[in-house]
Amino acid sequence: MTIQIELNGVNKHYGAFHALKNINLAIEKGSFVALVGPSGCGKSTLLRSLAGLEKISAGELKIAGDLMTNVPPRKRDVAMVFQSYALYPHMTVEENLTYSLRIRGVAKAEARKAAEEVAQTTGLLPLLKRYPRELSGGQRQRVAMSRAIIRNPKAFLFDEPLSNLDASLRVHMRKEIRLLHDRLKATSVYVTHDQVEAMTMADHVVVMRDGVIEQQGRPLDLYDRPANRFVAGFIGSPAMNFIPGRVGWDERVLELNFASGVERLALPPELGQGLLPGQSVTVGLRPEHLSLMPAGEGAFDITIALVESTGSSTFVATVSEPELTIVTAGGRGLRSGDRLGVRIDAANIHLFDAESGLRIEPR
Repeated sequence: MTIQIELNGVNKHYGAFHALKNINLAIEKGSFVALVGPSGCGKSTLLRSLAGLEKISAGELKIAGDLMTNVPPRKRDVAMVFQSYALYPHMTVEENLTYSLRIRGVAKAEARKAAEEVAQTTGLLPLLKRYPRELSGGQRQRVAMSRAIIRNPKAFLFDEPLSNLDASLRVHMRKEIRLLHDRLKATSVYVTHDQVEAMTMADHVVVMRDGVIEQQGRPLDLYDRPANRFVAGFIGSPAMNFIPGRVGWDERVLELNFASGVERLALPPELGQGLLPGQSVTVGLRPEHLSLMPAGEGAFDITIALVESTGSSTFVATVSEPELTIVTAGGRGLRSGDRLGVRIDAANIHLFDAESGLRIEPR
């Protein structure tokens, strides 16, 4: 395993504001890493610190084994793709692509050949003589990516590159970026606030909040075993349901607290191990691990508040407090106000400590 980017104890201060707090991160060569989290979590600051656009306050940053902590951006050999594309409006696509080569003294014919090769890869060959104003949003984003590719950098840094595109084009461009990454065997660091982008594109996901890495790992590992309630609620769409509760005096039973009363739920033996009678917990339930059935036949009953159908699946929101979201493959006949039972897939329950929010692992 070759580490291409390494951060050890990285901190960033803006005056009294602590934007990055003791960041430790190792990115393997050739991997696709997504930095994800809510606005203001520090993900873009971290990316800009990798590029050298922000100077870190403390810690160590290495790229391809070389210490880069105090190296200026132009000497880091990384390429950044911005949300705003950052194309030169007075230059053609070809001129935009070859600009970085020309300022390094590459011969005009050699630069043109390099631009044609990259344009062939990214589908821009027929557009080389056009100006940015003559291109669609997706085409401009491909130019921005091509301008990064032509430099053959040690790493590609993407700062929310798809946020200006419409929904269908975003899905298409997600595939294009990932295919390009695989074809180039590149090392890519991708910032997004969209956890679906992170889950579908990345080999490794880093979840951030308030300048701290809350959890990192393979996408499905974060989905299946979130380290705390924040990660559990952020990763997954629709979001995980949370119900306050406590362990019954028999640790094999959970007591779920609803506004309408307490519902009791039997736990699988492996989940009940190590729990303390009376222990306060938060119960996490993925929407797809709840099933609808006739009233009185499930673990508890709910009243439907809202039904949203996408055709292939139906999202049901409940009136109960706390509110629940349930995903079902059928549900075409469901209506607001219907009273139904809910069955819980107990094997897929997530338990979190009520105070710390940390995941409770069975002992």
